[in-house]
Amino acid sequence: MNQARHTFGQAAADYAAARPTYPAALFEWLAETAPRRGHVWDCGTGTGQAALDLAARFKTIHATDFSAGQIAAARPAPNVTYAVEPAEKTSLTGGWADLITVANALHWFDFDRFWPEVKRVGASDSVFAAWGYNWFFVSPAFDTDVTTRFRDLIAPFWAPNNRINWNGYRDADIRFPFTRMSHPAFTIELAWSFRQILAFMQTWSAYRLSRNDAGASKAMDALLMEFEKNYRADEVFQVRMPLVMVAGRV
Repeated sequence: MNQARHTFGQAAADYAAARPTYPAALFEWLAETAPRRGHVWDCGTGTGQAALDLAARFKTIHATDFSAGQIAAARPAPNVTYAVEPAEKTSLTGGWADLITVANALHWFDFDRFWPEVKRVGASDSVFAAWGYNWFFVSPAFDTDVTTRFRDLIAPFWAPNNRINWNGYRDADIRFPFTRMSHPAFTIELAWSFRQILAFMQTWSAYRLSRNDAGASKAMDALLMEFEKNYRADEVFQVRMPLVMVAGRV
């Protein structure tokens, strides 16, 4: 198993607590674009960040993830069924889904096997939509002093898969088999304390892997101590996370 992917299962509780949810406008657009508000396959659901918002707008959600730890930490809803299943092979019957979604997970999939599964599970007029966030922004001063320095320390520990997300889901990376649909631009906007910002960055797979390296871990400890001196944990900042997205009709 890819080591970076394995870290998500190990840190499921932190992931559930610290990862942001997505804007309501995104889910309204999905509900308007899907042919019916019936069945949704939410693939790579993690701890259900997208599944619960989908559940408020669609009849049935089948939410899958390869990580048993992530699924165990998922928040329940009456019309959401969680299952430990890989993206490339599910228990769903053919033509079941009106909408297939992937929230911040597409870059981990085996596309040679995933796209055939999407075609099998999706109804003939269904919609596929995947989205994710790259980086967040607060202000030029904050981004330089905090985010950039944190990212520079963990840079050597990112898995190559993350570049698929950073590159904006290019066809060259994901080999998207459907005609791309136009879609609005969506951005996560948050009022987060400094404590929450740090907790979010500490869910990044590269951060967790960097903690296994003595030199990087020592440097990170020093940086976190500096942050503790310079920022109040409860100080609130306005955070923006632009989403990248790809969508098409199956």
